[in-house]
Amino acid sequence: MQTTVPNVVFKTRVRNEALGGPNPFEWKDLSTDEIFKNKNVVLFSLPGAFTPTCSTSHLPRYEELYEEFQAQGVDAVVCLSVNDAFVMYQWGKSQNADKVFLLPDGNAEFTRKMGMLVDKSNLGFGQRSWRYSMYVENGEIKQRFIEPGYEDNCPIDPFEVSDADTMLNYLKNR
Repeated sequence: MQTTVPNVVFKTRVRNEALGGPNPFEWKDLSTDEIFKNKNVVLFSLPGAFTPTCSTSHLPRYEELYEEFQAQGVDAVVCLSVNDAFVMYQWGKSQNADKVFLLPDGNAEFTRKMGMLVDKSNLGFGQRSWRYSMYVENGEIKQRFIEPGYEDNCPIDPFEVSDADTMLNYLKNR
């Protein structure tokens, strides 16, 4: 099992007010090092923006407990999904998510290298991330919580161990 986060470059969009207009965003490449180097990071990954469990439970609870994660020495809480930067931005806006960093893995490169890429064609999703969370110190994976039943075209979407409360309990008791 992977012990460090894979080295990839994410294609993100950042706000640049100097651009003006209704779409003041520009492309910004963001490396794994920029996200994880010399930081304590909680990353949770989910199948897709705007999907039911992801929108009603998974992201909102991490957002709600953000300050408690910070109190445990966490520098950043990151939500990763195999969606493009535009979808992740609109989902974050619709969720009023302003604490958790929404990280698009549009090409599924990080997800594939983590060994968490699954086929969800049975739902019309194509290739997506399996639901999991992990605690990372300076790029080294210290703990991970992977939902049971990992398989292509899984008929269910388990949400038992990658939740914010499980991660927070782990951090409080380590």
